Amino acid sequence: MSADGRDPGAAATFDWNRAEPAPGERPPRPGGQLSPPGGQPSPRDGLQPPRDGLQPPRDGLQPPRDGLQPPGGPQPPPGSLVPDAWGAARAESEAWLPFDRGARPVEVLDETLRDGIQGVSTVNPPRARKIELLYAMASVGVDVVNLGMPATGPRQFDDACLLAREIVASRLPLGLTAAARTLAADVEEVARVAERTGAPIMVYAFIGSSPIRHFVEGWGPDFLARSVDEAGRAAAAAGLPFCLVAEDATRSPPYMLRTLFRAAVDAGAARLCLCDTTGHVTPPGVEALVAFARRELGALGATGIELDWHGHNDRGLGLAAALWAVASGVERVHATALGVGERTGNTCLELLVDNLGRLGARPPVPRERLVAYCAAASRALTWPIAPDHPIAGALSRRG
Repeated sequence: MSADGRDPGAAATFDWNRAEPAPGERPPRPGGQLSPPGGQPSPRDGLQPPRDGLQPPRDGLQPPRDGLQPPGGPQPPPGSLVPDAWGAARAESEAWLPFDRGARPVEVLDETLRDGIQGVSTVNPPRARKIELLYAMASVGVDVVNLGMPATGPRQFDDACLLAREIVASRLPLGLTAAARTLAADVEEVARVAERTGAPIMVYAFIGSSPIRHFVEGWGPDFLARSVDEAGRAAAAAGLPFCLVAEDATRSPPYMLRTLFRAAVDAGAARLCLCDTTGHVTPPGVEALVAFARRELGALGATGIELDWHGHNDRGLGLAAALWAVASGVERVHATALGVGERTGNTCLELLVDNLGRLGARPPVPRERLVAYCAAASRALTWPIAPDHPIAGALSRRG
């Protein structure tokens, strides 16, 4: 026990990477089938032999040249792809995940001027550079920009007003959000920016959802529900829509997320943002968490609430997790220019936009525009572009 009587065991996190989706909740993998528990395909699954007779390499083994599986050869682990799925994936190239959104592409929110500049090695750019970056965002098809957190100080408030006025006056095709804690005072600062600039701004009100934060702060479910309600009421009083941002959702237990989701619905939230704040989650964890959120919102009769994904890159999985979130059905995904942000950074926006364009989830963006976006971000943040950057690096641009 701690000195104040709290049990440190209460700070143990939940691991969505190991969560099992509810029956019927997991979408089909390539080829439409998963192997059942035990790794053996069942005749009832209607699986067909691989089209070309090849098995995917596993454990360093190469597919048999004659198309025959050696007797007693390795079997797929439980829950893995069955062989015909690999054949389908090869046949359909990159289109085997459900990225195609038809008439409504997934939206991209640029967090560079909010979350991105929280990295210890980045700078809060001069205002002229921030404005330059806004135009670069618009040129690569960014849908929404985070103006910052007005409640953190006079400069942040003034900069948010400046950026909002520029977007409105120049008619840039950028939606506006601003960050706030789940405090009425923070939300009211966002409302002041909206009032001064005449710009519609969505409040992104955040609160920690994981047991570690609750243990440190001494928070309980009742406190969380009251905080969300306070933010929602303040946003409604100002006539602003709001999104509840569940920090560290990928390490939060279902019962706590359920509490937050219910509070958000009761407070009139238009969106929910699922955050991988420590870059912890793997693609199966993304899938399980998004499916859980959808199911809970459905149970609350709130199927109209849309989902955001916000990820970091601590394990080098930021881009993969974001792409999987899109394939799992989130409507909006967050990223930063050059992947800047706390610790090892956030999901890299230009790589995200490029890959989503290749996968059919958004219109493709010409490479030269992405390069120009990277250059504008580098100037604004005084952040060097790595020579091996896949799009804008000096090495990748040779030839």
